[in-house]
Amino acid sequence: MGKKKSNTADTTIVQNKRARFDYHLLESFEAGVALTGWEVKALRAGKAQLTDSYVMMKDGEAFLLGSQITPLATASTHYVTDPTRTRKLLLNRRELARILAAVSAKGQTCVCTKLYWKGHLVKAAIALAHGKQSHDKRQTQKEREWGVQKQRIMRDAVKQ
Repeated sequence: MGKKKSNTADTTIVQNKRARFDYHLLESFEAGVALTGWEVKALRAGKAQLTDSYVMMKDGEAFLLGSQITPLATASTHYVTDPTRTRKLLLNRRELARILAAVSAKGQTCVCTKLYWKGHLVKAAIALAHGKQSHDKRQTQKEREWGVQKQRIMRDAVKQ
């Protein structure tokens, strides 16, 4: 039997799976991203990476650092294409104030968890996060492996 196909297409461009592993995600926000034309074209081709990205607050504004958008080979030669440039995040004043207050508190940071399409716009899902200790990471790994093992047991039980 085939799986049901959902009506909504997956709009995710890229996810930062490392953030979920390294941090306890506390509160999430949706932010617009200020991009140039070649970056949007590269995102449509899926040439983005968020592995070491984080959000920095400066002068009451939020900026995405460490994200990498690789330019397409067809990008025009008269554009200066910097794959790791700092990109401005577009948030309202209340959200900026809440993020600034949390980041100034000890032990919290703000990370980008994914980039996705919302209509024709590129949005970033950012989250306030608290770093995990190594024993927390081991616990996460154990839970993930147990989930896979449960699926195998259930699948084998259904076959018999």
